[in-house]
Amino acid sequence: MSTTPDVLVDPVALREQVKSKYRDVATHPTRTFHFHTGRGLARRLGYDKDAVAALPDRAVESFAGVANPFAPRLLAPGDRVVDIGSGAGFDTFLAAQQVGPTGSIVGVDMTPEMLEKSTATAAELGLEQVEFRAGLAESLPVEDSWADVVISNGVINLCADKRTVLSEIRRVLKPGGWLQFADIANGLPVPEGALRDIDLWTG
Repeated sequence: MSTTPDVLVDPVALREQVKSKYRDVATHPTRTFHFHTGRGLARRLGYDKDAVAALPDRAVESFAGVANPFAPRLLAPGDRVVDIGSGAGFDTFLAAQQVGPTGSIVGVDMTPEMLEKSTATAAELGLEQVEFRAGLAESLPVEDSWADVVISNGVINLCADKRTVLSEIRRVLKPGGWLQFADIANGLPVPEGALRDIDLWTG
């Protein structure tokens, strides 16, 4: 394993564990996980109930976010949006409702099963302004200064190299663009041994 001082675990090994976990969430959404999922979670996190109700079950059942990235502000019609770690597309599809047909949304995810599910749902909903791309948060498949808004939900905490992730977000955002993300943070010191334990990163 090769790491920098800011990267305390092997990024490749961590990604493989994360993909394994979320592969199960995509293909077996009714299983019990160590985190909440689905419509019940969306309700607890304060999402607009009518917006969520408008989505089919396959768009909601694999949702596993940690908060509501639209709570600070709604997106504007016509916005270009990047959703990092888009999963099965829950936040992406809600973003599509907000930006409308003149907007454009790119969802980026590294788990093939999530991408297959989200792409099929977008086609089912006829959302021509939505595209899902395979990629990493550390190397976004999006051109420079393309996005008005970047959203993410419970993803950055699962990335080993957060400096690179934030650098990529800055790269794809237009000057004056918005970053609206929901995530997990710890306000207390964490022992280095725990930081180096991949199993603790993924639960």
